[in-house]
This record gives sequence, structure tokens and C-alpha cells, in this order.
Amino acid sequence: MQTEIRPFQPSDEAAVVQLWRDCNLVVPWNDPLRDIRRKLRVQPELFLVGLVSGELAATVMAGYEGHRGWLNYLAVAPRFRRQGLGRKMVAEAEGRLRQMGCPKINIQIRTGNTEVIEFYRRIGFKPDDVVSMGKRLEIEREAT
Repeated sequence: MQTEIRPFQPSDEAAVVQLWRDCNLVVPWNDPLRDIRRKLRVQPELFLVGLVSGELAATVMAGYEGHRGWLNYLAVAPRFRRQGLGRKMVAEAEGRLRQMGCPKINIQIRTGNTEVIEFYRRIGFKPDDVVSMGKRLEIEREAT
């Protein structure tokens, strides 16, 4: 399996949105096109795609605000799962965050997504004793 990991390019957009839909990452309150546009304004070099033999097969969005790093939109196409691609995507994001001086990475996972929780446990993530909270600053329309 020949794998390449590189920053997102505008020509990847349709394939990325389809991958996120295939992985059930698109929810009504997050418009994937808007999320892509937002990421391209802030640390676009940390929006990574994984290609397998030239086919877009994985994504991860990373970010660092000077205190903690974050991972979002880790997705691996169903037919490429359990081949180490998700692990490679996270390792690449971790490496880039480390180079920026990031001391710790946080992630948020929906509580019912036990398969993803176990994936992150296997690659060294541990639950933090925190309450995750959020506040919408902008009401988004339902995703198309």
C-alpha cells in the first residue's frame, strides 16, 4: 500500500466531503464546506489528507493555539481501515504539532463512538478528567 500524506489542496474538496459523509462525520450542525473554508484560514498546513495509490483515503485536521493541540475530522475510508492509515495520519499530525512546540493533544469523541475511543486508546491517548463544554457563537444551517 503506497501512502502519501500531504496538506489539503482545493482540488481535494469534493473527495474530502464524500469521505466525511462515508465516515458519518457530517452532522446537521456542521457544514463540511464551511468547516473546510474555516480551516484554510487558520493553519491550513495542518489540514492533512492521506492518499493510497493516488486515491484520497484519509483526513485529519490539527490545530495548535499555543497551549494545546487538537485533532478533528480524523477519517479513514472504510475499505482502508485496519491497515495502519489512521495511525499514520495521527503520527504525521503529532509530528507537525511537536515541531510547533505543542506539549499535549486533546481530542473530543462522541461518547457512543466506542470503536474510535478504542482506536485512540491503542495509540496512546487516555481519558482526561475534564468536562467538555461548548458554546455556539454562530448558528449554522443544516448541512447539504
